[in-house]
Amino acid sequence: MKILRASHLGMCFGVRDAIALALSQSKSQPVTVLGDLVHNETVLHSLRTQGVKIEHQVADVTTSTVLITAHGASQRTLSRVRQQGFDVLEATCPLVRYAHQAVARLVQQGYHPVIIGKRDHVEVRGIIEDLEAFDVVLQEEDVAGIQERPRFGVAAQTTQPIDKVNRLVALLGKQFPRSEIRFIDTVCQPTKQRQLAALELARQCDVVIVIGGAESNNTRELVASCARHCERVYHVRRAADLKAMWFTASDIIGLTAGTSTPDEVIHEVENWLKDFAEFQTKLAERMNPAVA
Repeated sequence: MKILRASHLGMCFGVRDAIALALSQSKSQPVTVLGDLVHNETVLHSLRTQGVKIEHQVADVTTSTVLITAHGASQRTLSRVRQQGFDVLEATCPLVRYAHQAVARLVQQGYHPVIIGKRDHVEVRGIIEDLEAFDVVLQEEDVAGIQERPRFGVAAQTTQPIDKVNRLVALLGKQFPRSEIRFIDTVCQPTKQRQLAALELARQCDVVIVIGGAESNNTRELVASCARHCERVYHVRRAADLKAMWFTASDIIGLTAGTSTPDEVIHEVENWLKDFAEFQTKLAERMNPAVA
């Protein structure tokens, strides 16, 4: 067995900064994160054990300070929370904030906003809650349901694969040849780096292990991208999810991880694979002493 790591994998700066802010604030005052700070169960458990409260409804918040997640929130939500008397801190990733600003500029300039992403994802909700009219598309069939407008302004959820985004932008232009289409690329650089690295990795491997939270969109997109080039792709949250039956002694195994996956979880998975590879080698030597 051979184990290869993607050239880019794991936590991005936005996630690291959000975690650091939550922990630093919790040391000086009680603080509640409104929603999941990041989409990774290991990170959330660690935050709770260090005193950070996590609630999904404002009505359940018992601290005076509320922290907005790395995925951001709408201005309407921020205003509503402040009006209820809470001090609001934002852990919003700067690249998510840029996506909000880009969409606001498009609307101000008279474009009808089209957001490429998952309608029910917290990041997308944070964008569209401030809009009076909009469309959200994720698949090609979604574009068919859009009403013609003179001008479309297109932006994307920051964790969408850029190739999918470009494909949908092109399809929008083809469907509405008389309309002006303006696209602002809001897919974040860490997502692009991890997607490209994952594709390069998958082309070299018999198996790819993708590490990340069950609710992590960018992790699921890594799984989907790798599956286009590798038949055996597995999404795991931690080393305990790995199964020996997934591997053979001759496999080249690729390892990548989503942008909210902690370094220690990646190391645990990698160490499990290394231990398993060593076990396979010793087993082969025992079964065939002449080879050893």
